[in-house]
Amino acid sequence: MKSPELVHADPEAQEHQAKAADRPKVMKRKSLSARGIHDTLLLEGREEINRRWQALAFSGLAAGLSMGLSLIAQGALRHYLPENSWQPAVAKLGYAVGFIAVMLGRQKLFTETTLTGTLPWAQDRTAATLVLVVRLWLILLVANLAGGWLFAAAAAHTTAFSPELRESFFKVGEEAVRHDFATAFVKGIFGGWLIALMVWLLPSAGSAKLWVIVITTWLLAVTEMTHIIAGSVEILYVVSTGALSFGTYLTRYAVPVLVGNTVGGIVFVAALNYAQVTPDEEKKKAKILA
Repeated sequence: MKSPELVHADPEAQEHQAKAADRPKVMKRKSLSARGIHDTLLLEGREEINRRWQALAFSGLAAGLSMGLSLIAQGALRHYLPENSWQPAVAKLGYAVGFIAVMLGRQKLFTETTLTGTLPWAQDRTAATLVLVVRLWLILLVANLAGGWLFAAAAAHTTAFSPELRESFFKVGEEAVRHDFATAFVKGIFGGWLIALMVWLLPSAGSAKLWVIVITTWLLAVTEMTHIIAGSVEILYVVSTGALSFGTYLTRYAVPVLVGNTVGGIVFVAALNYAQVTPDEEKKKAKILA
């Protein structure tokens, strides 16, 4: 006859065993905390600001060229979709294509580093780190715009695309530069916020990374928010055709959008999300010192 101890197992022991067995499953499903996301992007930012300028320049040039895919996709969708009230919203899905290539291909955009590049400086706030951050921004901005202009010029002056597609490209670029300085600036703030927010979301997105990129960038495009690199490729296509002056591009788009994107990335995401984790860090330090 079996003893009572074997027949009636300890309920607390059973519960403990069940929790131990479920713990790996829970940890697998658990999302990264704000601290975890912050630390992931902080590490990435430190690696970026310390990379050799040649590596940054080539990565930025590749990203600028890749952003041309957004112009191709939008132009193709506008050309092949029937004229309808829903056509502009669907065509804006093409805006995501360049970002998909850049983000999944680990190329570097200036707007991405308004978050990742700022975090290392927010951590130690030294002049040396600030110099490295500004260096990162300048290299990527110039390289991104150079790559975008190369693509725009090639699309405008070669026969790679049909006249009908080139006309669609022209319309996309023409629409991008229709805002005045103040409107482009404000839209740039929201555009910078959305892109930096996308970067913040990606570490915990897992297999949903593609959807995070598509939804965020489509929202940016369909609401006509501005992005210094993607929008510049569109407008520089029009500049390359001779229909718009480079000075008009600078004053009505490049300058206000660049400032707006930078403000949006730094203030709305880097500062606010950094503030989520610093109080906890200070609390831990206080406990250690107590």
